[in-house]
Amino acid sequence: MRQMLLYRGEDGFWIAECPSLPGCVTQGETQEAALAHIREAVQAYVGALQADNLPVPEEHFDARLVNV
Repeated sequence: MRQMLLYRGEDGFWIAECPSLPGCVTQGETQEAALAHIREAVQAYVGALQADNLPVPEEHFDARLVNV
């Protein structure tokens, strides 16, 4: 289980990223599409690390939303 960030980009597309997996970012026209894409991206990311016998980063993301 991984935490995801989901937010709207400047172009109107939804951006989804997995902060505990550096560079694991994707987008979609809808929130649902972006979430489906990030699920696939996480599986591919972890699968590639495992195939190369590299360690898979632990989930460590801790976010706080602050209005300024």
